[in-house]
Amino acid sequence: MDIAKLTKLPPITVGYRVEPKLPIIPLAMQVSNAGCAASHAHPRGQLIFASNGVMRVLCGKDIWVVPPTQAVWIPSDVEHEVYFPGEVSLRNLFIDPSVTSGLPELCTVIRVSPLLRELILKAVIIGDSYTTESPGFRLMTVILDELEQAERTQLHLPMGRDTRLLRVIEELLKCPGDRRELQEWALFAGASTRTLARLFVKETGLTFGDWRKRLLLQEAVDRLGKGDTVTDVAFDLGYKSLSAFIEMFRKSLGSPPREYLSTKSSNYSQNHFKT
Repeated sequence: MDIAKLTKLPPITVGYRVEPKLPIIPLAMQVSNAGCAASHAHPRGQLIFASNGVMRVLCGKDIWVVPPTQAVWIPSDVEHEVYFPGEVSLRNLFIDPSVTSGLPELCTVIRVSPLLRELILKAVIIGDSYTTESPGFRLMTVILDELEQAERTQLHLPMGRDTRLLRVIEELLKCPGDRRELQEWALFAGASTRTLARLFVKETGLTFGDWRKRLLLQEAVDRLGKGDTVTDVAFDLGYKSLSAFIEMFRKSLGSPPREYLSTKSSNYSQNHFKT
């Protein structure tokens, strides 16, 4: 993804409205090949959900690629950037800091259940035109309950700071399908194999193999979300067989590619991925 080529989105001011009587302020947007003009933070926490399309979220040293089955939670006053490399139907929930105590304190990706998805879509229709005694207010409190109970996922890509490690990471981000082994990357980085292995664990919390697997999974989710076939993605990422890629994907994310990326709802049948 070439961030420089994306359209820069203007700041969204609703994130700065602190009004406890409006625990959630929903906002719908249709975006295409766009992204934040700059890293930013706001008093309201933000749940970012793409009912259609895939988005990329940067928060601190972590990167997520988020398909329509998931949403990313960004706590109050946490710096973040969001990019949409394609057509995305965006549904934001800006959550007042007075009601976020039960939600994660760190940027987190959650699985969006069919119930939560429908609640989010209903909230967007209601907007901020509700009062504390209205059905709209009660729906917002149900959303908060669902968010507190939602399943968290760990498909984020932690970054490092050591220049040798970053040299390898940046090259892999440019070409995720590069299948060079750790020894070859150590030569490229100007470090010993043992040192590079230690740097991955120390600075990312993952072994080199686990970090690269997450990168491959993120790239796969990103490309499948844009409509690439499972077969093309598998071979472009260096897998020698389609079945090996599908099995890796299933073991890592709990379901094969097509099932993982489908919303499992009759209301959202736009995304179909063919082998």
